[in-house]
Amino acid sequence: MDVSNARGRAKLLPTVKYSPQASFEEGHVIALRKHREGSSFHRMMVHLKARLISWLENNRELVVALFCLPASFLFTVALQLRAHLRRLVARADQHERAVKEIQARVQEWNKLPSRDRRLLCTSRPNWLSLSTTFFEKHLHHRVPIPLYDILELDEQAMTVRVEPMVTIGDITEYLIPKGYSLAVTIELVDATLGGLAFGTGMSTHSHKAGLYHETITAYEVVLGDGSLVTATADNEHSDLFKALPWSHGSLGFLVALTLKIVKVKPFIKIKYTPVEGQKEYCNMLRELSGTYEREPKEFPDFLEATIFSENEAVVMSGDYCDRDPTAPVNHCSRWYKPWFYKHVQSFLKKGESVELIPLKDYLLRHNRAIFWVVEDMLSFGNDALFRYLFGWLLPPKPAFLKFTTTPGVRAYTFTKQVFQDIVLPISELERQIEMATQLFDKFPLLVYPCKVIDRGPSSGQLKRPHSKYLVPGTNYAMYNDLGVYGVPGKVKEKKPYSPVTAMRKMEEFTREVGGFSFLYADIFMTREEFEAMFDLSLYERVRRKYGAEGAFPHLYVKVKPEIDVFAIGEENAVQ
Repeated sequence: MDVSNARGRAKLLPTVKYSPQASFEEGHVIALRKHREGSSFHRMMVHLKARLISWLENNRELVVALFCLPASFLFTVALQLRAHLRRLVARADQHERAVKEIQARVQEWNKLPSRDRRLLCTSRPNWLSLSTTFFEKHLHHRVPIPLYDILELDEQAMTVRVEPMVTIGDITEYLIPKGYSLAVTIELVDATLGGLAFGTGMSTHSHKAGLYHETITAYEVVLGDGSLVTATADNEHSDLFKALPWSHGSLGFLVALTLKIVKVKPFIKIKYTPVEGQKEYCNMLRELSGTYEREPKEFPDFLEATIFSENEAVVMSGDYCDRDPTAPVNHCSRWYKPWFYKHVQSFLKKGESVELIPLKDYLLRHNRAIFWVVEDMLSFGNDALFRYLFGWLLPPKPAFLKFTTTPGVRAYTFTKQVFQDIVLPISELERQIEMATQLFDKFPLLVYPCKVIDRGPSSGQLKRPHSKYLVPGTNYAMYNDLGVYGVPGKVKEKKPYSPVTAMRKMEEFTREVGGFSFLYADIFMTREEFEAMFDLSLYERVRRKYGAEGAFPHLYVKVKPEIDVFAIGEENAVQ
């Protein structure tokens, strides 16, 4: 045997790793070296991640324009194709079959050993909802709810019965050609009617119609034992009927609902009134909405305001209208048109004006710019050249934005943006604006007046409005939605900003005046603070009575952020 050649070949082998003669000390040295190499690799990856986030932040518009918009468009086409294929294979008895399948799945869950029964939730992906949170569905028993159809239009009762996954876009396309609309239609086409039923919503007609849930006449719900019940305001399940709004799927699975509709005309005749002075535009909104009297002299069908600074706003009042040859027509939702809020802003210089907007365009007027959120993503998105060439790509699909959100991006954006709708007494509007300006320094602000009805004690999650806010001679108070959306001014200017501090102060103010937060957005309240804002007395009784306890997560658990808002907020606060 050639010993020298054997030794030469041995030198080519990884002696420490594979040699049985390697000593403990040699192995320890190798382990330490690997640990150092691993630590170096980890540090390198952290550094690269930080640089990538910094690059994405500094080149956000480029990423949105070249990747997000085209990908979002393709994503939308894929979803539409899936919906079309689903309709092609639909059967006449599809609704009944689907509901029975949901009941069967819940009944099978009940047969599982108690140790294996995780709490129930729908299997709908988080990215398909408009909520800013990501509920931890992987920790729950997921049940498919494949219910996407419009079931029945009752023109005598003036109602429409739908499945919960029908969207605002679907129902608008269906009703308007027939001369109808929902009594409350929010402005985002992707919002589902079921999601709004278990959450909430309002529109510029809400000073007359109230919140979205006030327009629902019946809920059809599969309970925790698999039984199917229909809850109305005056049947044996009236307590469930009162507790389902604002329950966010914590009491049962919604399988159908019946909503009020209203007769409509083809146009909205809208008057834009620019107002200087905070007291002046606040008083105008209160007068037009009927805050002071039951039947004010002017009581428009639609009412809103866009506040562009503490002292400047445009108040918009509108009425249903047939074609008026004296007024220009503005198809404001077409892809090449200026974003609606930019169009509104122009009246600060033009002065008061009147125009006609086709009904569908009006109902979806804020959709393309997602109110004004898209401007923070794409500062040139409203430029005429971009609108004419690429405006058809807008808006970026909210579902796509959520679909591509990683935990890291979620934590990052949570600290740099604000998305809040807060319902507050309109009598406190000046204080609302002052508080929002101080905490977020973000304009424009959205204001929709809204009727909040006093349904008596223990009548749902919404607390009764304070008697001092009630409209004389009525059982309701006039509130308003205050919408704050986008990147706070302090973040843009890289000034010190703590999202936790800002939102907790806003929530404290909301509780103080008897308001309430929309729960689609991140909340910063403890359980005790949450129960101080909302009245859960009826809700807790209904959970026990209808078997939701031990079957569905509690409301607070469903709506609280899946991330530690306090830790992440303070760690990533802009300094």
